[in-house]
Amino acid sequence: MSQKKLWIAFSLVVGLSFGVLLYYGAQIYQQAPPVPEQVVDENGTPLFTGNDIKDGQNVWQSIGGQEIGSIWGHGAYVAPDWTADYLHREAQYLLTKWSGEEYSRPFDELSNPEKMFLESRLQEFLRTNTYDEATGTLVIHSERYEAFEHNKRHYTGIFMEDPELDELRAAYAIAKNTIKSQDRMDKMATFFFWASWACVTERPGSDVTYTHNWPPDEQIGNVATSDLVLWTGFSIIMLLVGIGIMIFVQARTREEETLRPMEDPLMNQTITPSMWAVKKYFWVVNLLILAQVLLGVITAHYGVEGDGFYGIDIAKFIPYSITRTWHIQLAIFWIATSWLATGLYIAPSLSGRDPKFQKSGVNVLFVALLIVVAGSMIGQWFGVMQRLDLVNNFWFGHQGYEYVDLGRFWQILLVVGLFLWLWLMMRPIVPIIRKGTSERGMLILFLLSCAAIALFYGAGLMWGRTTNLAIAEYWRWWVVHLWVEGFFEVFATVVAAFLFTRMGLLGVKSATNNVLFATIIFLSGGILGTFHHLYFTGTPTGVMAVGATFSALEVVPLVLIGFEAYHNYRMSKATEWLKDYKWPIYFLLSVAFWNFLGAGIFGFIINPPIALFYMQGLNTTPLHGHAALFGVYGMLGIGLILFVLRSMYRKVKWNDKLISFTFWSLNIGLLLMLFLSLLPVGLMQTVASVKEGMWYARSAEFMQHPVVNVFKWLRTVGDTIFAIGTLTLFWFVYKLTIKKKRK
Repeated sequence: MSQKKLWIAFSLVVGLSFGVLLYYGAQIYQQAPPVPEQVVDENGTPLFTGNDIKDGQNVWQSIGGQEIGSIWGHGAYVAPDWTADYLHREAQYLLTKWSGEEYSRPFDELSNPEKMFLESRLQEFLRTNTYDEATGTLVIHSERYEAFEHNKRHYTGIFMEDPELDELRAAYAIAKNTIKSQDRMDKMATFFFWASWACVTERPGSDVTYTHNWPPDEQIGNVATSDLVLWTGFSIIMLLVGIGIMIFVQARTREEETLRPMEDPLMNQTITPSMWAVKKYFWVVNLLILAQVLLGVITAHYGVEGDGFYGIDIAKFIPYSITRTWHIQLAIFWIATSWLATGLYIAPSLSGRDPKFQKSGVNVLFVALLIVVAGSMIGQWFGVMQRLDLVNNFWFGHQGYEYVDLGRFWQILLVVGLFLWLWLMMRPIVPIIRKGTSERGMLILFLLSCAAIALFYGAGLMWGRTTNLAIAEYWRWWVVHLWVEGFFEVFATVVAAFLFTRMGLLGVKSATNNVLFATIIFLSGGILGTFHHLYFTGTPTGVMAVGATFSALEVVPLVLIGFEAYHNYRMSKATEWLKDYKWPIYFLLSVAFWNFLGAGIFGFIINPPIALFYMQGLNTTPLHGHAALFGVYGMLGIGLILFVLRSMYRKVKWNDKLISFTFWSLNIGLLLMLFLSLLPVGLMQTVASVKEGMWYARSAEFMQHPVVNVFKWLRTVGDTIFAIGTLTLFWFVYKLTIKKKRK
């Protein structure tokens, strides 16, 4: 296919996909679970208001939000999913009350017919939608308000300091007095009520709840629907069709011939002042990796000793919600920084000279990134420690949304920084594009991916402090899926191909066509695949239909990932001087492996609707997350750093034994972490979720079971090996970069 046709196909895929994404976004705005203006009992007595619910959402965000348990299955995994937990406790309260009134016996002692009668009554009682759209009023029975008060007392004890709940609080890794005022606690309880109400209340004119019957709990009538089964089957069919088409295309495509230059074209390239200035970015990347891994060790340990670290009471000043927040945030920061720095190095290398003030721009951006990293982390600590009011927490503290936890002020600064980076990328590249060189097509695609990285992080500015959770989730996944998983992938694909063309190993025209084709295939499923995160977040059924179909297509290009890996490996053997690039290329090979396993296998395990119905919020999610985020993007970030360092220190002999040890420690450690701990715990939770319900799979009773604890402790094996690899990586980069610049 000609390059012109590929550009047309690329434009159509992007245009149509975003058209559908925005159309269903409008549907989500219209059909999101309503936040009532007031909640009253059957006599019209006001109980609490919509502002209480919104303030309660802000309180939940301020203590860490999705970093301390989860809501609608999105968040952390040590504490319960609060919606599943609330509904189970509400159901048990009502069944116990009714069984005493009707039969004068505890519910557990009733006969099966008697239990079935009360459970049927419970389902009708809870699932009937009593919201009046005209008045904005939600009417609940006084018995349901009694259940609310019962649950509120329990959560008050958990989040404040009831000594009778010390053991349970430790199992949840929640510090004493996480919430320091009764007023805040009362409001957060109303938010828990509303989020749980949406999970069990049927949409008007439907027999399915706002969250499509999630979380699974047969006792309250939350069972898998026919749509879940139907679209799961359709997604598998689409996967098979997509694989068939890809294999056909691969068979028809003549394998690209690897070029064999006699000398390294990068050997004598000019390294400009701005390119040398990038070196400090790599120092920071390595420091952030060490900090992130240390925080990961502490965070994982909270899962087995929730009130301390080997007997040290650290929860008073660095609670679980903070360590997990920083662990995830630093991962994104260091991976993004490594990629941005690679771009800053590549752009001026094209012409061998810096535009005016380019070095100053690189230095200003570096300082700006440090301010965002340090400022956001400090603000998050102040927010979680309840040192900020709700408005200031939104702006400077903790927003409570996983992966975009930093306060709005820091978000805006980061967006400004990304656009500064885009400007620094454009200045040296645009003049070369205007010359119409053979690299023009690839450079245009390169700049488009850079622009997307700057633009799509801006989606994190689309919600406000009191935005409905369903709408905030829609935009949040624009950042997490489209920014982190989407356009960074395109950027990575272009950069890898560009490096190989600059090294003279690939022809520019054929490489450009291959990158365009790969981008089209990836974005065909990747953009609309965003919806597979939104099945159960208060969205209409159409979101599930589109998400199931296109998320299956995301896996299709990964089926042929072995061809890419083999091609890269063969290029590494093409000529003698390529031995110097062995380890950068090996990290690219590991990216292919983790792409297949982490994004492909582990991703598809949880993506089909029926699977995600039972698995959302279990350890199968971090299984996929660790393998995809560090395995793919982390390894790629390290590989790009090594490519740049090889170019910067071209005449310096590398410590191959040290970098070899690093490579195998990181990959083996990550593999053991997944297979010794996250996978078995996730599978055991899945069985519990299917048999008993999500509330049980996330309960302290299950998660603190001795067998489960054994597998949680086994994670230390992989974690230790992995941590040693990060230390040796730091030492390798440090020893290499403290040497004098080459002459």
